[in-house]
Order: sequence, then structure tokens, then C-alpha cells
Amino acid sequence: MQRLSKTAVRALHILGVAGSAGGILYGLEKAVWIHWWIMAMVTGILLITFELMQSRLWLIQLKGVLTLVKLGLLSCFFILPEEKAALYVVVILMSVIVAHGPAGLRHYSIWHRRRIDEPKGRKKSMHG
Repeated sequence: MQRLSKTAVRALHILGVAGSAGGILYGLEKAVWIHWWIMAMVTGILLITFELMQSRLWLIQLKGVLTLVKLGLLSCFFILPEEKAALYVVVILMSVIVAHGPAGLRHYSIWHRRRIDEPKGRKKSMHG
């Protein structure tokens, strides 16, 4: 059930990202795509929460660090609105590289400067 829940949230997240992409990339009126954007942000926060509930190592692993960098880039929409489309493309590319990259990349710790995994039997389920 846990995996199915996470997969459903991830699917809604991708739908929100796809739905808001056209508006952002083509400069459409915000009213056309804002609902998709809200869906992407809410589901993104849920996905981050799931990851943190499973392991705090996520914060120092490349997959977590780059997620926070992506949030930083998205926040640049407000200070660099003319670069919104380019920032969005960079965020999408980062997402694909991290999500589909090898485990050694995703689990690389910027703190330890090597791959670091949760010790066997220590990874928590989402229910604690």
C-alpha cells in the first residue's frame, strides 16, 4: 500500500508538472496553468515528506540536495521572470538525470563525498 500511495502521488506530481509546462514554456496567462502548478507543488511537498520519513540521509544525498536546488531554481521565477522557461527546462532535466541515474549518483553524499546508504534494516517505512 505504501508503494502504491507513493506511486499515485508521483503520478499526480508528473501530471502537475506536465500541465503547468505549457503555460510556463509558452508564457500563457497564469490562470490557464496555475491549478496544475499547485498540484505539482503540493505533491512535490508530499514526496519530500515521504522521503524524509524514510530516511534523513536524503537531505545529504544528491537526490535530496538536487531536489532542494530545484526548489531554489523554481523560486527564481519571482526574481527572474524573463528566465522562467529556461529555469523550468533545467529543473526538468535535473529531475530526469537524478531519477533515472544510477544509485551511486542518487545516493552520493555531499557530506561524506561517497555513496552512502541507510544501514541494512534501518530504513523506516512511511509509518515509522
